Amino acid sequence: MDKNQQLVTDETCLSPLKTMQQMGHEQLVFCNDAETGLRAIIAVHNTVLGPALGGTRMWMYENEADAVRDVLRLSRGMTYKNAISNLALGGGKAVIIGDSRTMKSEALFRRFGQFVESLSGKYITAEDVGINPNDMVHVSKATKNVVGLPGKSGDPSPVTAYGVYMGMKACAAAQTGSDSLQHFKIAVQGVGHVGRYLVQHLAAEGATIYATDIHAETLQSVVKEFGAIAVEPQDIYKVPMDIYAPCALGATINDETLEQLTCSIIAGAANNQLVEEGKHGQMLMDRGIIYAPDFAINAGGVINCFSEVSGNSLEWSKQKTEEIYQTIAEILQRSSQLKLPSYKIANQMAEGRIQLKGSLNL
Repeated sequence: MDKNQQLVTDETCLSPLKTMQQMGHEQLVFCNDAETGLRAIIAVHNTVLGPALGGTRMWMYENEADAVRDVLRLSRGMTYKNAISNLALGGGKAVIIGDSRTMKSEALFRRFGQFVESLSGKYITAEDVGINPNDMVHVSKATKNVVGLPGKSGDPSPVTAYGVYMGMKACAAAQTGSDSLQHFKIAVQGVGHVGRYLVQHLAAEGATIYATDIHAETLQSVVKEFGAIAVEPQDIYKVPMDIYAPCALGATINDETLEQLTCSIIAGAANNQLVEEGKHGQMLMDRGIIYAPDFAINAGGVINCFSEVSGNSLEWSKQKTEEIYQTIAEILQRSSQLKLPSYKIANQMAEGRIQLKGSLNL
């Protein structure tokens, strides 16, 4: 799978079909509506295990190639996330190109819902970065293929954070023999949604928390409520830390940041944390840094959404999310035994389930 990280480049984004073939995608839908200003892309990566479930992200991308790149990588990550979590779901994702603070409207989300509905249940959407449950209510007026609605499974952020917290404890246990985080220095990058709930867990356990966010008012709220130490966004990689927890956008583990990070564990909620899986995954292993693969540790949100699809209770979601502890522990144990980077072990585990189900369907 390493080569796929190299394939999503500006050049290949200009040839979506070629990129889809290389990455194994089934469908890429470009959505445009002049009246509402909607510009969106829906990517369905794999539906072997079930309908493709994955959130919708609203972000002001610098260009369309960046949006294509993001939705392709995110949708593939959802396939792996659902597979490694043993859920009867495939992987998909959507991005809406726009400023989530100024460009939202009910009409825009209703129109987006119509595009989701046109896929006839092949793709089920939910919230992601820049989207909240109320936005999903507007989407639900045009399609039933939406989860995370108020009064149902709701905002998945608390469950995602709980899963990251459990996975982080598994990393600590692998390193020290104890899963207590009490004496750890933890840098949390992004405290708007998932990051805020994660900080709450960490503060309750007595960890020292460094926090940053691109929105000053959000950061100050977390500092005031949980006693975190505020850090400027550009300085978060340099603080003295034991654990780095990326909880905003992806691609923060790269050549430049690896020269600055002082941590021995990376465990966070962001998707696609490694800029290049093969290169940076190996670099982490070579440097002795324990890495919890993103799609394995941040699966709490999709578990929460699946409970709505399958009719399971919220208590089931919590119990299922607690299994992330054991999943991360197993990945790290196999990584140590086989001398392979943890991302590669996680990929193999996810791919194995998809291949097994695919062979049974033949």
